[in-house]
Amino acid sequence: MRIFVPKETGAGENRVPLVPSTVGRLVKLGAAVEVESGLGLSIHRPDREYESVGAIINPSREAGLAAAELILRLRKPPLSEIAGFRQGVIHISYLDPFNEHELVGRLASGGVSAISKEMIPRVTVAQKMDALSSQANLAGYSAVILAAERLNKIFPMMTTPAGTIRPVKVFVIGVGVAGLQAIATAKRLGAEVEAFDTRPVVEEQVKSLGAKFVKIDLGETGQTAQGYAKELTPEQLEKQRQVMAQRCAAADVVITTAQVFGKRAPRLMTRAMVEGMRPGSVVVDLAVESGGNVEGARLGEEVDVNGVLVIGVANMPGRVAAAASEMYSSNIGNFVEHFWNKDEKRFVLDRESDILKGCLITHGGEIVHPTIRELIQATTNGVTAPPPA
Repeated sequence: MRIFVPKETGAGENRVPLVPSTVGRLVKLGAAVEVESGLGLSIHRPDREYESVGAIINPSREAGLAAAELILRLRKPPLSEIAGFRQGVIHISYLDPFNEHELVGRLASGGVSAISKEMIPRVTVAQKMDALSSQANLAGYSAVILAAERLNKIFPMMTTPAGTIRPVKVFVIGVGVAGLQAIATAKRLGAEVEAFDTRPVVEEQVKSLGAKFVKIDLGETGQTAQGYAKELTPEQLEKQRQVMAQRCAAADVVITTAQVFGKRAPRLMTRAMVEGMRPGSVVVDLAVESGGNVEGARLGEEVDVNGVLVIGVANMPGRVAAAASEMYSSNIGNFVEHFWNKDEKRFVLDRESDILKGCLITHGGEIVHPTIRELIQATTNGVTAPPPA
């Protein structure tokens, strides 16, 4: 089977979809792996490293895409490239199908079997394929390191002949994968850490990392099948903000990570809450790419709000691109191996697999994922679609 791996061309994207070790694994399976020339240069992996594990270096992106039976990449494909794909090609990458309706339509009409990495079900057997979790882990780490760089204080307590410096206070809002790593990293740096999440089930995880869990009685809450917090009512959000305003005012660093799968991120911090923090404090909004948790946060910018620095950096995992590439590459390699037929030496679309049922978006000229199909149909007809489960 002919696999092609194109370079990532998005502005500011330094991650790569496959590192040489994963390419070597696919070659041993019997795949003919072609990579676009210069694929790994952004993480200092020259073409010769890919050649050494059996990859073919292809200087022509267009030719590689046109001949490939399986395309592996990180970011969603540019619309302009889809017409150049061969009929029936399998394409694996992030797709953002809840929002990229035109892209999904083009993939379907082009006969592409498109698999969305962010739609892989969060089940035990698929954990090693879960790129959302691996990248969120690094985002949580990077957020704390960035906050430490921007803050005009040190994180740990320090006792010196000149006196004792108290540790900084970090408040983490949203205790998913990114939030847990943010807590762990801040604790390693010596900070006092508090955390809040609408899901009471995460309290034990927060405490296990040495942080304090902030309890707010919001009534009935829970999580989706994907493990994300369910969207709160306006009344619940207001009650949550009142308590969080107090915790934010006491914090030197606030890191927000709250997201609702397939929907715009909830607005958790108002401008008044930001202004209520001490000048010199830092807020990092990890949900800025999906709408943002913090009022005033701007995608790709750092904004000063009355002396409080609000950071809305895009692609936080890309700040540690080498590690992020290793992890994503492992995720996608594990996915391909799981569906690889060793006798036929090819990737097989097992339509009966629960994993593929969750992440196969288009196939055979149609949108086959029922939730995405219904969402796009409802949007086209001007009907408000139901939220994702």
